[in-house]
Amino acid sequence: MIELNDVSKVYERGSRALKNVSLRIEDGEFVFIMGRSGAGKSTLVRLLMKETEPTSGSIIVNDISLNDMRRSQIPKFRRTIGVVFQDFRLLRHLNVYENVAFAQRVIGKTGREIRESVPEMLTMVGLSSKYKANVSELSGGEQQRVAIARALVNRPKLLLADEPTGNLDARTADEIMQLLEEINRGGTTVLVITHSREIVQKMGKRVIVLDRGMLKSDREQVQL
Repeated sequence: MIELNDVSKVYERGSRALKNVSLRIEDGEFVFIMGRSGAGKSTLVRLLMKETEPTSGSIIVNDISLNDMRRSQIPKFRRTIGVVFQDFRLLRHLNVYENVAFAQRVIGKTGREIRESVPEMLTMVGLSSKYKANVSELSGGEQQRVAIARALVNRPKLLLADEPTGNLDARTADEIMQLLEEINRGGTTVLVITHSREIVQKMGKRVIVLDRGMLKSDREQVQL
């Protein structure tokens, strides 16, 4: 699903975000990316989303070489990836149903397709009874569930979750991680960026640790 070969990223003024990183994530895996602030986690997400270019090295996502991708191909490529952020990034003027439906409207899905897909996603994340609620009325955990439903409604093969529990209490964070694990069991590759050692230890998944832009460790379950 993801392959980085000797990838480095140097920003303007010489700031090095990643240095000679090589890693491989198989289709259907659930993987954590950990590291302190400035370790290169956010840069990795931006590279996988084709939001920035590597200074050197090659990146392959879902058998597609990002190095060779033309600008016109980027929107279609991004539709194969679902993304969830720490701050939810929901549309505050829309209700729950409309937020999830928006992700389908922007890629030209028909009204019938939307009416079939959105309720299914809301049921999956446990929010079918709140489809008419404005997102501002929801708890943080519920808002993150809406964001997850929106990320998954177009059936992406890869889900990137960037600090998905960063604004949530411990119990709600556990619920969100259980939901992500359920999504992974359904066949979606899940990549979670986090700084929470507690969550990583509870989940017992593969953990890749970045340190100052370099790959520090890559284990099935790292001892932190």
